This record gives sequence, C-alpha cells and structure tokens, in this order.
Amino acid sequence: MVSPRWRPLIYSIAALILIWGVAMGGYSLARNARVTPEKIRAYVEGTDFARLSHADRTAAIDKLARMLNSLSLEDRRKARLDRVAWSWFNDMTEEEKSAFIEATMPTGFKQMLTAFEQLPEDKRHKAIDDTLRRVREARAKDPSGSSTNRQGTNAPVLSPELEAKMRSIGLQTFYSQSSAQTKAELAPVMEELQHSMESGRALRGR
Repeated sequence: MVSPRWRPLIYSIAALILIWGVAMGGYSLARNARVTPEKIRAYVEGTDFARLSHADRTAAIDKLARMLNSLSLEDRRKARLDRVAWSWFNDMTEEEKSAFIEATMPTGFKQMLTAFEQLPEDKRHKAIDDTLRRVREARAKDPSGSSTNRQGTNAPVLSPELEAKMRSIGLQTFYSQSSAQTKAELAPVMEELQHSMESGRALRGR
C-alpha cells in the first residue's frame, strides 16, 4: 500500500506521463495528417481519374486543389516542378483544367500581375530573368531525380517560344490569352514571381 506521503508525487508523475503521451500522440497525428508532395503523388497515382464519374471527378479535383494549397512554398514549388498532378491534368476537360488552375493559384495572384505590369520595363525584364533562374536552380536541386531535374540549371524553364511571347506582349496579356495547358506550364514561374514581388526582390534596383 502506497504511503499517503508519496501519493502526490506518484499522481504528478502519472499526470506527466499522460500529458507526454497525449502530446506525442497529437504530434504523430499532426505529422501523419500533414500534406506533402509525396502524399499528393500517391493520391494522384492511386486514383484512376479518367474512369471517375463527373461528380467524382469534380470532388477529386477539389480535393487535389485543397491538398496543393495546403503545402508550404517550398513544397508547392517541388510539387509544381515535379508535375505531380500532370497525369490527371492531361485527362481533364478544358473547363476542368481552367477551374483547377484558378483554384490552385496563390491568393492575390491577379493583383500581382497588375502591379508587375506597372514596373519600369528594365525591372520587369530583370524580374523575369531572376525568376527563371531561380526556378531552374530549384529544379536542379530537387532531390527527386526526375528527368526534368537532370538537365541542370541551363535547361529552359519554358520553351523558347513561350518565353519570347511572355517578354514581347507583356506577362499579364500573355497569361490572360494563354490556354489552360500553357497556364499550367507557367504556374511554377508565376508563383516564384509572386513570391519575388511580395518579398520586394523584384522592386529593387540592379
């Protein structure tokens, strides 16, 4: 029988063990619930999107968009560059593609485009150059080992044709006139440019 003198200490130790167990359980649940590019890839590859009904396709696209939107900036960049949703995207209708792109672009994206077009021409060109360079570097450093990353930092982020159009007619006009497929290819560049604008890098001089 436990002495009354020791009971408070035993109860305190038991309470600490219980609290520690609850905390570790909560941490484990949070870690398992956290969305990662790998979990998104597993979801995409484990779902036969082309065979889903219209209602199920809509629900699946909505879930995929929510998963992408919950990623950190670095994980979103990784998911974009690895094209984790590309197998679904190729099977989407034009309407579904447009809805998916609209749902997964960052908050304030359209305002960013407007602000970007108001920059002096030299700063716009420099911002695009810097953005393309950072995307190339991020792709080359990606440890996933995908074929797009093996080409190194000199590989083009966009095709020469797309890059030339983006520079010649203006980013906002080019984006608004682009197809859903082109917008999907531009997504990593647009997100990186928005991050650059928000951080102030694009507004600094040479």
